[in-house]
Amino acid sequence: MQFPERFSNLPEYAFPRLRSLLDTHAPGGEVLHMSIGEPKHPMPPFVADVMAASLSGFGQYPANDGTPDLLTAITGWIGRRYGVGLEADRVMALNGTREGLFNAALALSPETKNGARPVILMPNPFYQVYAMAALALGAEPVYVPATADTNFLPDYAALPAGVLDRVTIAYLCSPANPQGAIASADYLRDLLALAEKHDFRVFADECYSEIWRDAPPPGALEIAARTGADPERVFVFHSLSKRSNLPGLRSGFVAGGAEGIRQIRKLRAFAGAPLPLPIQAVSTAAWNDEAHVDASRALYHQKFDLADRLFADIPGYRTPEGGFFLWLPVPDGEAATLRLWKETGIRILPGAYLSRTVDGVNPGEGYVRVALVAPYDATERGLTTLRDCLYGKD
Repeated sequence: MQFPERFSNLPEYAFPRLRSLLDTHAPGGEVLHMSIGEPKHPMPPFVADVMAASLSGFGQYPANDGTPDLLTAITGWIGRRYGVGLEADRVMALNGTREGLFNAALALSPETKNGARPVILMPNPFYQVYAMAALALGAEPVYVPATADTNFLPDYAALPAGVLDRVTIAYLCSPANPQGAIASADYLRDLLALAEKHDFRVFADECYSEIWRDAPPPGALEIAARTGADPERVFVFHSLSKRSNLPGLRSGFVAGGAEGIRQIRKLRAFAGAPLPLPIQAVSTAAWNDEAHVDASRALYHQKFDLADRLFADIPGYRTPEGGFFLWLPVPDGEAATLRLWKETGIRILPGAYLSRTVDGVNPGEGYVRVALVAPYDATERGLTTLRDCLYGKD
């Protein structure tokens, strides 16, 4: 029996790789998981009541695109957060952003571009679904370094014109996973101008947008509206997993041009799974409330400050501008991860598992990713132990 060759060169997903690296070794202390970005802050207080009041909805097929109440809540939030007014036909509810980031590429990337194989751009390191979307389409994934030299954001404009002319989609994550870099308004403006010049779409993965240090990150829709960009040029993806500490709800949305959303909805109608109505009800309440978001952000600020105190003297340490990961420099990320596990029981992720090797270079190889999702006391214990183990005690 044959299998598709297009996935044959993919490395194993990051977390199975991590299990293979660590699980044959006993932990060297009390186990603490700091490898996966699963928020542990309290859920919004209204979740249980809204869910209980909506249980009868499990007896009905849910609305494919999102209920009117949910779409109104989402467009209302976009208006309050970014100052952009959207009609409901420019939004669709998602089972988390991963579904949307994959399926929107299937719906919107053509089979060829200028008579050649299409290209899909992504930062390197990156969220792994970007590459899977490109390969599923038969497109060429182009991994663009997002390193300290480029402020941990991809410099797409530096690519050859011949490559840019084949691009159909450029993925961007801001705040960036894993580095925490934020794309400025100027960066987004330049990217949209590049997309207009070379006729491609920008897929802005903004699921960490509400976890920030100093100021709310600008959004791609906001800059597109401000500059008068073609609405079909930009599609943004948001989630309640990080914003509202609801990773198990699997709820988010995509917003963009009306025609593009129509195509994404059409694909969903044939091959997707809409959110159950009780989940849509909880999602509606969550997008309509900011108090729980502000409270959660305040907790992250405490952990950011803790990280700055502990790692300020580490050469190459950079304070994350947003998101909830530390991107810590080490000589060898895999060796550091294994050592930390065997000596302390703390579980982190090698940076190379989030990157691809291009021309012999893996930009994540000299880093580890550490998730600041646990409660403060556990985070303090984990970061202090990590510092002492990997960088030496004061």
